[in-house]
Amino acid sequence: MKGRSIQRGLDMQKGTGMALWLRQAAVAAAYAVLVSLARELSFSHWVLLAGLHMAALLLVPYRYWAALVVGDMVSLGYISVTCLDQLGLTWSICNVLLSSAWITPVVYACREYWRVFPTRTTINMGVLLFGALLVALVKTGGSLLLVSTAKLPPDYPPLHYGFLAGQWLLGSYVGILTVLPFVLVIREVLQESSWRQLGTRFIKSHLALECVFVLIPTLAFLIALGLNASSTANTRQLAQMMMFLPVLWLTLRYGWQGAAVGGTLASLAVVALMPRLFDHDTLNAQVFIAFIISTMLIVGARIGALNQQAQQERTDLRLALALAQRNVHMGEVQLHMTSQALEQVRESVHSVYNMMLGRLRNVAPVIDDRSYRRQALVAQDQLYRLADSLCPVTRERGLPAVLREGPIARVLEESGMSYWCDLRGPVSLLSGTIQLAIYRLVCEAVADGCARRDISDIRVQVRCGHRNERRWTVVRVNLSAHAGRLSDVRWDELLPRVLRTATGLGWPAIEDRAATFEGRAREHLITNGRCISVLLYDPEQP
Repeated sequence: MKGRSIQRGLDMQKGTGMALWLRQAAVAAAYAVLVSLARELSFSHWVLLAGLHMAALLLVPYRYWAALVVGDMVSLGYISVTCLDQLGLTWSICNVLLSSAWITPVVYACREYWRVFPTRTTINMGVLLFGALLVALVKTGGSLLLVSTAKLPPDYPPLHYGFLAGQWLLGSYVGILTVLPFVLVIREVLQESSWRQLGTRFIKSHLALECVFVLIPTLAFLIALGLNASSTANTRQLAQMMMFLPVLWLTLRYGWQGAAVGGTLASLAVVALMPRLFDHDTLNAQVFIAFIISTMLIVGARIGALNQQAQQERTDLRLALALAQRNVHMGEVQLHMTSQALEQVRESVHSVYNMMLGRLRNVAPVIDDRSYRRQALVAQDQLYRLADSLCPVTRERGLPAVLREGPIARVLEESGMSYWCDLRGPVSLLSGTIQLAIYRLVCEAVADGCARRDISDIRVQVRCGHRNERRWTVVRVNLSAHAGRLSDVRWDELLPRVLRTATGLGWPAIEDRAATFEGRAREHLITNGRCISVLLYDPEQP
């Protein structure tokens, strides 16, 4: 049994090792094909191959780096074999050796020491561009070394190494800017969604839609304008220079992602307008576009950081509002429990009074107990009013009944004040928290108006509705004075009872309660008085 277990373990290790080797071989083969395709599309001042090399080394795990180098050397080996007779053995050997392995130290330093990816979802754009420039320099040096070992024909014109170095440096850097940022955008999308969700994500993406319906038609128009221009005019070069406008526009709207996508498409459009391979105007346009893309990537990264900071501040604000709303809700729950306790006390007082009066009647049957009963009813009524003012919404038939027939309405009408209330909209769909907030706001506004003793008519209007799946409500309290009714108001009886239903803080309390529910309050003058308007939003999670 022990020998059989050991054999099974060896078989499993052998199978695992074989799978690893097959995976490495598959990576090498796939990379060799991609490198060959990118080399076919590259030329001296537009080296897409450099972008593919850096993107692969930045994003592929270290365990596959050897496979990437092998795949690149296989592709280069084929070129060396086919060009052996033309360029010589030394060039063929150097061509194989000058693979992407020479830029691995730069990419490794970017990943490990310079922290090009500080977190899983962020990019240090300054380090990325600096690494791209170093990779372009390394590749330019390798190309110069390679061309110096080539066996050239005797009648071949002399080489200008300075001009070649400038072309190759520009081509490698532009190639990296064309490929790498766009690949990083795709990486970010794949981190947030799976392959199956890409179609849905593309349809819902504003950046993708604007690229399809705005950016690509704009670039197509510029390409058509440049291709149809006469050879003597500067329209073609002007059209190539104008390719920076979409990059700038997308950067301001979407940060570095917009700069990456716009830069890739703009670089492709500049090359599409190239009349010949070594066109001087195209070189100038590529230098300008490279500068614009580099600048916009840095600016876009900063814009993205500012947007993320603003989003975090909005999140913190929502959390603070949610906390304040929960505190208001807990306060209302405590008031509700206090109201229930007062109701129980009122019933206990009623029972105690009845028991005491019954005992008193047995001791002295001829005593008149009407005064005692009257005092008992007064005490019970005071307890009822106090409990009713603490938490009225749960005691009545909802907010409409509380505002029309509740304690504040009864107090105002009993004191000679004219009171009227109108509610419209789906009031019943509002949460209990916002209904209590509306009631408290009305009480604060009424108490603030009565404290000045200059009103006789109160009109309350409540309007409700929906907006972006959020319920909102507007409360308007009109406080006005009528000369004939102002003298009939019994202020000494009204003020103590009204102030019992509010905090007595007045306008600051109204503003604070409105801000707690993401709204605002304002006050303006009307005929013979003033109007208090408050906008509130129903909390998503009270």
